[in-house]
Amino acid sequence: MNVLVSACLLGTECKYNQGSNESEQVKQLLEEHHLIPVCPEIMGGLPTPRTPAEVRGEKVITKDGKDVTAEFQKGAGEALRLAELYGCRCAVLKEKSPSCGSGNIYDGTFTGTLTSSDGVTAKLLKKHGIHVFGENMPCLREVLHEKGNDNEI
Repeated sequence: MNVLVSACLLGTECKYNQGSNESEQVKQLLEEHHLIPVCPEIMGGLPTPRTPAEVRGEKVITKDGKDVTAEFQKGAGEALRLAELYGCRCAVLKEKSPSCGSGNIYDGTFTGTLTSSDGVTAKLLKKHGIHVFGENMPCLREVLHEKGNDNEI
């Protein structure tokens, strides 16, 4: 099964601070799945490194006050395009991210406070029927195996 994956989880140094969020659990998915790496922020035209950003209402704002909503939306659209091109029915995305976070993201105050919401890319993928999971889901491999065998996805 083809699975869209946040590139930072595979070790790509595309995080805002030029680091990665490499996850051995996610890399183990390569044993059973074809992983399609994406970094919606870079795909939207933002550089690495870049100023941290958080979702504030309907906008994505950097810590220094710049509105980068358009870049985040463009990157989300590109991630969706790749998901559709490769027939990805599932995605494993970086938790809490303003692009990729699913269920909980930082609240836009840059204080480390979480709020119940989705990042720009996670929201778009879900809207188009793609199942989105975070990297720390304890049974990630089992869930993806089940989803891969589910013809209704």
